Amino acid sequence: MDAVTATPINPTKASSTARAATLIDFADVEFRRGGNTLVGPINWQVKEGQRWVVIGPNGAGKTTLITMAAAQAIPSSGEIEILGETIGKTDMRDLRTSIGMTSTSLAERVPPLERVEDLVLSGGYAIVGRWREEYEEEDYEQVHDALDQVGAFHLRGRTWNTLSDGERKRVLIARAIMVDPELLIMDEPGAGLDLGGREDLVAYLGDLALDPDAPAIIMITHHVEEIPEGFTHALLLDEGSVVAQGPIDEVLTSENLTSAYHQPITITKDDGRYFARRVRRGGTHRR
Repeated sequence: MDAVTATPINPTKASSTARAATLIDFADVEFRRGGNTLVGPINWQVKEGQRWVVIGPNGAGKTTLITMAAAQAIPSSGEIEILGETIGKTDMRDLRTSIGMTSTSLAERVPPLERVEDLVLSGGYAIVGRWREEYEEEDYEQVHDALDQVGAFHLRGRTWNTLSDGERKRVLIARAIMVDPELLIMDEPGAGLDLGGREDLVAYLGDLALDPDAPAIIMITHHVEEIPEGFTHALLLDEGSVVAQGPIDEVLTSENLTSAYHQPITITKDDGRYFARRVRRGGTHRR
């Protein structure tokens, strides 16, 4: 499938972004398993201050892509640079401490009786569970500040098995931002939440995206309705290939979504949020 690279909406802003530091650089990257190419070849850059959403149908390669972007997997071919380090030629464990990440797989590894404070604290070492690390009072202050930022300070003494899905999402985000990362990567942060929980999370992530001091953000979602206000770029995937990438309003079009999902999709934007639905061939919406 041929990739479509969207042109900048605002040339002045694009020029400024071009001067920003490149945090992630994928060059002809492919990821293969069992003789099958799951992702690639992909060329993709994430720059300082950008907020990316990665979207596409099931099996598009979204999670595989950000697993590599989080320095948790090595590409089969091509080259990836993250924060100036080349994957496969650097200590990946050290690199991961500069990347905040939330994911369902991480949530599944948390011991049921793990205290919230300890879970967030261990994020500084990019591990799950307390071992023999020694922490200082300053570390605990960072934990409390991160929990406070996501509205979860009151949960600090609770154990993981007592938290709701929405509370768990907030705690994992607190863990991810506790280390003041240069990159924040989130794999489907809204998955499993009810409408109220989703909207609370989207509102928080929108505030984070609009914060000029926040790190660069990459977020996977299956639903355009979960994209917060303030996200600047989008990467649309299908079957491991790039359908389109670039400024978000130029990527999230009815034409591009129809191409990626192989059915007629129309997308609208209202008050900074996106909404998509399937369209009948005759042009009327399917209810």
